[in-house]
Amino acid sequence: MAGSSITRRQALAAGVAAPFVIRHAALAQVDPRPSITVAVQKVSNTNALDVLREQSNVGERVFSSLWEGLIGRNGRGQLAAVPALATGWRRIDDRVVELTLRRGVRFHNGDAMTAEDVAFSFGRERMFGDTQPSTGKTIAADFSIGGGRGSKELPLEVPAVARRNWPALLGVEIVDRDTVRFVNGAPDVTLEGRISRYGSEIMNRRAFEEARTYADWAAKPVTTGPYRVAAYDPDVALLLEAHDAYWGGRPPLKAIRFVEVPETAARVAGLLSGEYQLACDIPPDQIAQIETNPAFEVQGGPIPNHRLTVFDRNHAQLADPRVRRAMTHAIDRQAIVDSLWAGRTVVPKGLQWPFYADMFIEDWSVPAYDPGLARDLVRQAGYRGDPIPYRLLNNYYTNQVQTAQVLVEMWREAGLNVEIQVKENWQQVFEHTPSRAVRDWSNSALFSDPVSSLVNQHGPNGQQQQVGEWTQPEFNALSVELETSMDRARRKQIFRRLLEIAEREDPAYTVLHQTATFTAKPRALAWKASPAFAMDFRAENWGGRS
Repeated sequence: MAGSSITRRQALAAGVAAPFVIRHAALAQVDPRPSITVAVQKVSNTNALDVLREQSNVGERVFSSLWEGLIGRNGRGQLAAVPALATGWRRIDDRVVELTLRRGVRFHNGDAMTAEDVAFSFGRERMFGDTQPSTGKTIAADFSIGGGRGSKELPLEVPAVARRNWPALLGVEIVDRDTVRFVNGAPDVTLEGRISRYGSEIMNRRAFEEARTYADWAAKPVTTGPYRVAAYDPDVALLLEAHDAYWGGRPPLKAIRFVEVPETAARVAGLLSGEYQLACDIPPDQIAQIETNPAFEVQGGPIPNHRLTVFDRNHAQLADPRVRRAMTHAIDRQAIVDSLWAGRTVVPKGLQWPFYADMFIEDWSVPAYDPGLARDLVRQAGYRGDPIPYRLLNNYYTNQVQTAQVLVEMWREAGLNVEIQVKENWQQVFEHTPSRAVRDWSNSALFSDPVSSLVNQHGPNGQQQQVGEWTQPEFNALSVELETSMDRARRKQIFRRLLEIAEREDPAYTVLHQTATFTAKPRALAWKASPAFAMDFRAENWGGRS
């Protein structure tokens, strides 16, 4: 059955590309730039190309060629902030950041980027809907597939995600043609980081207003990136073509085709046959096999993302935090890293990263592997062996199924009866029914502060609380204080307490390991993988074939 599925998908994908092969045939002789095909596990979970709708690892990979923000990140370094659509920025006070816009930026439709486009990108019609600047109130979201329910109405999760990213933003003021100011409703030491984060990119106001519906716009957003949407067939393929008026210089590729190939074996086979020039999400146990062919190599390693197991405290078997604590202590994380990742990643110090600098809590750790303590906690909780459902997808994450099988066995040894339920999509994973208990997830840090991950993903408007899996009053109050305090010593105290609550006392999740991502390619292809899910196809990262 797997073979027929691959053939059917590949046939559909080939059909999508065919009109564009014909359309560009006349240009082939005058445009010497190559076109490439990238085999990915998934293009978009929501079937939308909106950065606020598709908050995912797979979306970040594709959107880095399409969307851009005012402040960028150095994709070939340590993700440091760099000028992008803004050439500079400065603090006015604790609530206001002023930015100077780059001149000469053209959208994919030829329009010049203006201060009005920037202000619109952070306005109610495109981003916030009817929501108000938050003081810790959770905005519910359903995370369903499809566009707005009608006309330009935003899907519920767009304003929910917008307020997750920008809980207290009042708006963007236009100072003059080249200058804008982000005005926050509360002090925020992380404003510059929020401006640089995934979800704060700029879009063309005219294209949004002229689109008939949100869904129409989200299938072909008009942005400023080096490539623009030529065609998108959800669940099959996305074709991007060069945006030759790109402010950063003429893109080196004529076109990039991202094709969905869920099966690892098919991605590898297509790479080796020359059907694909890049194959993403290669499991570590496949690297040596690929590199036995001297013409190919695998690039990649750990990135600023951690794999988690997430708990729904509303499930009857997980209501007692001692059961969730037992689950965290039953996991031998190093054994998972050694056996499934060949030691190519690490067990981190909880949900944080060293680039937090002085906010990094050096003496923190994930819950210790202690099967005896896990069994004691199970007994103390009075757990009687009732099933605990574990929803997961079929290797959406690299090694997802294998990891789940190992976890279930470790939990069984602690006396916990966890049952795997494989789902077809994220909507089924999130479905709010009595059987929702445990699921997989990953969290990224998109700027150098704990707000970027712990609060963003687990705080009052983090995904866990928006979908109703977990909440905790002290955690929420401290999250708001962390977002608004300018006292770094106090903020570090708060961060430690948040970790104590969410990882030890009343577990919302448990960190398994740092995520590593690997991409296979021909050695002769002069392209470098970034330390992130994002793939960089700008001129400075493409040397063609050596």
